[in-house]
Amino acid sequence: MVAFLISTISIGVVFLYGCVGEILTEKSGNLNLGIPGIMSVGAAGGCLGVSLYMGGLSDTADANYFLVILSAVLMSALFSAALGAVYSFLTVSLRCNQNVTGLTVTTFGVGLTTFMMESVVDRSRLSAASTLIKLNLPFAESLGVVGEVFFSHGIFVYLAIVIAIVCGWILNRTRIGLNLRAVGENPAAADAAGINVTRYKYVPTCVGSVIAGLGGMFYIMDRSGGMWGYGVEAIGWLAVALVIFALWRPIVSILGSFVFGALYIAPNYIGGANRELFALLPYVVTVLVLILTSVLNSRETQPPAALGLAYFREER
Repeated sequence: MVAFLISTISIGVVFLYGCVGEILTEKSGNLNLGIPGIMSVGAAGGCLGVSLYMGGLSDTADANYFLVILSAVLMSALFSAALGAVYSFLTVSLRCNQNVTGLTVTTFGVGLTTFMMESVVDRSRLSAASTLIKLNLPFAESLGVVGEVFFSHGIFVYLAIVIAIVCGWILNRTRIGLNLRAVGENPAAADAAGINVTRYKYVPTCVGSVIAGLGGMFYIMDRSGGMWGYGVEAIGWLAVALVIFALWRPIVSILGSFVFGALYIAPNYIGGANRELFALLPYVVTVLVLILTSVLNSRETQPPAALGLAYFREER
């Protein structure tokens, strides 16, 4: 059970990064189906930053904890923000179809990640950096089982929770959040009120991409111990689905992410014929929540009214 809970928190944080990033994006009215590709590129960028830093050292044992974290975060943010900016340019400035653009971004992001991880990144240096990134809190061992379950994780686990709480506070308690929600609900009315619609679509989409990219980087450098695989894209799709489960609320996404995390890894702890059945649970739960919110038809449980729609100022 302890191993299950630890693994649940670890994989749940990957969902949390992707979900919070997509919530910010969708609150602006942009439906970004490119999140799986952005998470993949964020992972590749973070790995590239780490490998470049570690490659400059004569001995990997000399690596500095803070510089490893900094190199991973900066490069992950750079790559994911760049891809988020491309999506924003195509959908906001050029008014391309958001669904098609998002799928294109995912395809491009996954392809670019494969190329970078196989031909550019020195993967032999990732394991040593992962050991530093996964360092737990110093007092974890003194708290017994509680410390082992909740405090034996790296800094990015706690950063994800802080980001979700801060995003929830900004959306519900600040003028910026009010303006952002207004743009997502009715961009024409927001524009008439003097809100810069273009800015409130670009910035949240790019910031949300950075947050999602950190999730991809976390998956490789922490969760997978520096071992690259093809799991980021699949988790990215589930993170998009988790937005529905979380009812477009960052705070709720914290609980939802750990629920999805538990359902996602449950088949690994179950034998027999039921294993494959349990693998379907995250998708089944999402469908049930979607049906329930549709039946309730409450404004609080619905997506932004202008989600997925391009804004033409000339039609105002």
